[in-house]
Amino acid sequence: MAPLQAASSLNWALIGVVLVVSVIVGKAIYNVFLHPLRSYPGPFLWKLFPLARWIRFSHGDLPFYMRELHTKYGPVVRIAPNELAFCHPQAWKDIYGHRSGGAPELPKYEYFYRAVDNIPRGILNAHRDEHAALRRQLSHGFSERSMQLQEPIIGSYVDLLVRRLQEQCQGGAVGLNMREWLNWTTFDVIGDLAFGSSFDCLEKSDYHPWVKLVANSVQQTAAMHVLAGMGLRPLIRALLKMTRLAITDNQKLVAAKLQQRIELGVERPDFLEAFIKKKEAGEMGFWQIAANAMILIVAGSETTATLLSGALFLLTTNPDKLEKLTQEVRSSFNNDDEITLSSVSRLSYMLACLNESLRMYPPVPTGMPRQSPKGGCFILGKFVPEDTVVAVWQYSVNHNPNFWTEPDSFAPERFMGDPKFKNDQLDAMQPFSVGPRNCIGRNMAYAEMRLILARIIYNFDMVIADDSRDWVKIQKAYTLWKKPALNIHMKPVVR
Repeated sequence: MAPLQAASSLNWALIGVVLVVSVIVGKAIYNVFLHPLRSYPGPFLWKLFPLARWIRFSHGDLPFYMRELHTKYGPVVRIAPNELAFCHPQAWKDIYGHRSGGAPELPKYEYFYRAVDNIPRGILNAHRDEHAALRRQLSHGFSERSMQLQEPIIGSYVDLLVRRLQEQCQGGAVGLNMREWLNWTTFDVIGDLAFGSSFDCLEKSDYHPWVKLVANSVQQTAAMHVLAGMGLRPLIRALLKMTRLAITDNQKLVAAKLQQRIELGVERPDFLEAFIKKKEAGEMGFWQIAANAMILIVAGSETTATLLSGALFLLTTNPDKLEKLTQEVRSSFNNDDEITLSSVSRLSYMLACLNESLRMYPPVPTGMPRQSPKGGCFILGKFVPEDTVVAVWQYSVNHNPNFWTEPDSFAPERFMGDPKFKNDQLDAMQPFSVGPRNCIGRNMAYAEMRLILARIIYNFDMVIADDSRDWVKIQKAYTLWKKPALNIHMKPVVR
């Protein structure tokens, strides 16, 4: 009987293998020849299964490769069985903007914005009605009046940054890792504006544990997106319970910092004041506030520091542009006290340099995915079936020669009406997105970036270190950049 039982087991195993192979082959045939997206161009293997797309994403070079795909296939590329990537100015409006007839905007793709599904929703991943309510509460902290009240807070940390850099350079020109100094500054600022106290990064010239966690979580968050996109959310929950991931430690530090802010018991012109009042009125829970605070920390610090790092790299590798900006800054002010959040708004070339840095080195180089609504929708004039994942990929659209003259050249003049760049489509670049879910902190980000960059340029001459000349080329890009050291020789200006 034993041989018969073994043969029977083998037969069942073979039947199982045949069934699995049949399902896989059948799914592949459906995805290529019968799927509603079959008419959209894209790499053959990527149409078969989503695994090919996720493997490329995990390598950290998908935003760069996406540029090649758009060059080959055009403004719309099918990058997974159920996902389309867009590269066109109109796609920003069609995907992220207000829709005609009062129809709601395209919903956010759940598996991207909420890879970890057992924590409260924040403003980044809340549903439409909840998002509108959260945005109303946060808008007070980003109002013009609040920014005026926040200016002494922001200015104090920029003062400290300049002092600490000058201390480092007492012997003359010194090579400094400016990625660190910019990270420390923006985290200290957002710490105070969100929680009533800084992280003391500038004071100690070192990373607060939380800042390190945010940096370390970039790749971990990318892995979470891969697992969630493959339908493996239960595995994510298990990993968070079984291992010490930076994401878990991040939540604990947010909770501790938030509790300190609540215990201050005083009214402040910061971002969480309205939320805390809601909590006191019993309309908002502690962990819901914590979820929003975590988003504010990353969105209000990491992205700002990333853009400033990119701006310093691009300026120091284009000395003629740096010289022109230096002339504008140093001829506009007589001393540091004159450089304020309001006065820096007059620096037109400064704004052009920041915009060109946003184009060439967007802090979020990937696509921020939405999902086509029930009944489908039209994007770029072509029907997209319901539940299709869609996004504009920022790095690709920002470097597309169809929309930009000399897209790989750092040319702030393109944002100042230079005739050479008259055919540039400036609306192709939307670093703060568009529509009802655009970035609420846009004005704050521009003001903070201008102030920090103006104070650095007013007080220091800069030369890029040889070991950082390929700074962008060696980076990995997930949802955010994984940035190496940015070494720049800083020499204090003698007045």
